Amino acid sequence: MYHKAYGIIETLAPLHIGASAGEETGNLNLIFRDQFTQTGIIPGSSIRGRFRADMRSHEKGSESQWYGHEATLGAENATTEASVKFEYASLVWLPVFCPGQPIIWVTCPRLLKRYKLVAGINADLPKPYTAPKALQSRQVGTNHRVLFFNLGFIEIEHEDNLSDWIPTDADLNTDNLLVVADNDIAMLHDMGLYRQSRVKLADDEKRVDGKAFFNVEALPEGSILIFPVALKEKGWKPFGEKTSQELYFGGLESIGFGHCRVRLAGDY
Repeated sequence: MYHKAYGIIETLAPLHIGASAGEETGNLNLIFRDQFTQTGIIPGSSIRGRFRADMRSHEKGSESQWYGHEATLGAENATTEASVKFEYASLVWLPVFCPGQPIIWVTCPRLLKRYKLVAGINADLPKPYTAPKALQSRQVGTNHRVLFFNLGFIEIEHEDNLSDWIPTDADLNTDNLLVVADNDIAMLHDMGLYRQSRVKLADDEKRVDGKAFFNVEALPEGSILIFPVALKEKGWKPFGEKTSQELYFGGLESIGFGHCRVRLAGDY
């Protein structure tokens, strides 16, 4: 029987996990996405690799016990089963620019359903187009509450307290939350992504090398994700006696990407 735990990831900088330069058609380096909601994810292999590297740096040798022995060139049967199993991290809340707010954290029932399952939330899933009463919005027509975004507007149909769906210690405005329909989240997700164009300059002058141009997209700062963890045995302490730590995930760390805060909870 496995012991169940989970981790909450809060991005402190843009987070890119996906293709590297030149691997995507047109030099657009996309992030990994969930196949149903089309929202960004962090594969379990990326999470395990980061935890393994961090443990190797301060407890060398113990990483094989928890994360399995890595393959050795020329050696047969060198790998071992890991004691800690990581699943992919999915979004819980995504910050999106909204004129006049200026940030709204959005989610959808499908994302909250996974959060409820992993974190053991004892609350009914909120209906689509639900927001707290305190959320500032505009009144139009027959006093309907409306939020305007860059590419359109959303009408708020229900009011509810969404505090049950905020992870502990998450740094977000509890009044600026919005649950949208599952078929709307992909558009809002792409609207909220961080995007950056990068070029390579010539070696001898400040001139763009036209052969080295690409765009990168990333989850924005302030995104909240959750990932399940299963353990064959207790005693796993990746952060020592602490329950949270700052880690770097994904690529482009040298130019300010990937900085995150990870908090662990559950039976570990």
